[in-house]
Amino acid sequence: MNPQFNTRKERLSLFQKLFPQRSEQTKTAADLSIVMCPSCNHPISQYDLNAQAHVCPGCRYHFPLGVQERLSTLVDPKSFKELYRSANSLKINTFPDYDRKLHKAQELTGLKEAVACGIAEIDGEKIALGIMDSRFIMGSMGQIVGEKITRLIEVATKKKLPLVILTASGGARMQEGVLSLFQMAKTSAALARFDEAGGFYITVLTHPTTGGVSASFAMLGDIILAEPKALIGFAGRRVIEKTINQQLPESFQTAEFLLERGFVDRIVDRTALRQTLGQLLKLHRRHA
Repeated sequence: MNPQFNTRKERLSLFQKLFPQRSEQTKTAADLSIVMCPSCNHPISQYDLNAQAHVCPGCRYHFPLGVQERLSTLVDPKSFKELYRSANSLKINTFPDYDRKLHKAQELTGLKEAVACGIAEIDGEKIALGIMDSRFIMGSMGQIVGEKITRLIEVATKKKLPLVILTASGGARMQEGVLSLFQMAKTSAALARFDEAGGFYITVLTHPTTGGVSASFAMLGDIILAEPKALIGFAGRRVIEKTINQQLPESFQTAEFLLERGFVDRIVDRTALRQTLGQLLKLHRRHA
């Protein structure tokens, strides 16, 4: 919850009390809004939050990020060239209220669909890149999302580029029924062809990565990275507990839980993600 203040003077006064170490130049140049961390209730200036890749400096809580924020923290400046930007799900079927929800998500995110795909560079290494946005109908995977990811994989195969996908999804999109479930097989088949061609695939699992996305392309990376405390799983916790008639540990379906059991290769703080991906890409290129 953000404190509300009527005047810039009041915002500046609070900023100076909370962050006395800031220079006068910084105080006047920075966005003076204050964000409260939902995990530890620590007040963070918007300036610090931006500088720390939207990670709480106190408890290291990772705030959700949209596509543009991801790009600004991850890829080389101005290197991202988007593919299939105009592809969208409007009028794809007559499910009640679906088009209204799509319009609302498009206005909220500035995206046409829940994933942005393109060619980019990380530390000078050229890659095919996909980034999912959980703000767009919970990053759910419908026919267009599946098609965009499949085509991205095919571009990576044709151009012999490493593939990096950052996942954030609640699973298959229920408004598209069984056709959304087909995307699990379609993306997985494209990845099998990519693997046969010698492709290198890195997935970065962010909060949340669940349902049909976790059961398909999210968990098929040659190297699987995850952000701290990200929720990763297929069925919901309560569904599993009722099915097996057991209470699950508190850490169940967290990135840390999966790391202990070998489903994730490494947990990477967001502030170190760009460097980690750059190192992995360079190591792969040297040994390709």
